[in-house]
Amino acid sequence: MTFNTRPALILTAVVLATLAGCGKKDDASAPATQVAAKVGSEEISVHQINQVLSRSNTSAASAQDIQRVSREVLEKLIDQQLLVDQATESKLNRSPDVVAQIESAKREILARAYVQQLSAGLPKPSAEDVKKYYVAHPALFAERRIFNVQEIIVPVAPGLMELLSGLAAAGKPMEEVAALLKSKDIQFTGGAATRSAEQVPLELLSKLQPLKDGQCIVLEAPRALTYVRVAGSQSAPLSADAAAPNIEKFLSNQGVNEAVAASLKQLRAASKISYLGEFSKPAADTAAATPTAAALPTDDKAAMDKGVSGLK
Repeated sequence: MTFNTRPALILTAVVLATLAGCGKKDDASAPATQVAAKVGSEEISVHQINQVLSRSNTSAASAQDIQRVSREVLEKLIDQQLLVDQATESKLNRSPDVVAQIESAKREILARAYVQQLSAGLPKPSAEDVKKYYVAHPALFAERRIFNVQEIIVPVAPGLMELLSGLAAAGKPMEEVAALLKSKDIQFTGGAATRSAEQVPLELLSKLQPLKDGQCIVLEAPRALTYVRVAGSQSAPLSADAAAPNIEKFLSNQGVNEAVAASLKQLRAASKISYLGEFSKPAADTAAATPTAAALPTDDKAAMDKGVSGLK
């Protein structure tokens, strides 16, 4: 069962009522307590239970469900505290590795809290913003397609771009391209994947969208060339209403990313940052070639090992 944050405000009352009920039945005036349990001298509070529950989905949960899950959470918190006590007794809290992990977690929590504070003050995308994005990206929505793509990836070498471009213009099938590469003793890898438009990076989608089934194109990266063939596709348009929630979420995330980037730019400009040791040297160009296999992501490598991989 999953739970939502909406009823989180009633959780304290529910848990407190449960805890109060655990006392003497004839003592109706027993006061409620914010402490749910004690493990030795350490207290586990109702607030800790609520904090765990607030990360769950309780929208469809009854009071009885919440009471049951609250008890399960409490038992897990007790187990956790017992382990913490043992770790502390063993002085693991002083271990350099543990101290480093705690500091790392602290830094991550604080950075995330700042990003959340920053994003909370941003306006939500307007209906007009959502509509404009829908109209500006027909390949993602009104003209959305699901592509069955085959590809052959080869390292960059003199004359290869011209060779592959000629084969693509002629619409040569993958078997013929693979056979030609083998005859020239050119190493290559191949794969196939089925991807909907939104699973393809926009810069690649703009090149795939105009292609009809059976047509080919060659994509160039700094270290690799990819011969791509649209083996098949199907039309799967999304209406403006159906697409609106995802567009709004995307625009919200985009707004957060831009706000964080702007904030970091300001903070870097206002702070003194010194690089030391080996990092004092100018950064090398780390831009690496990303074959189309990475640009057209697959759920797992096994999917890419199918299709034309047997042609190698």
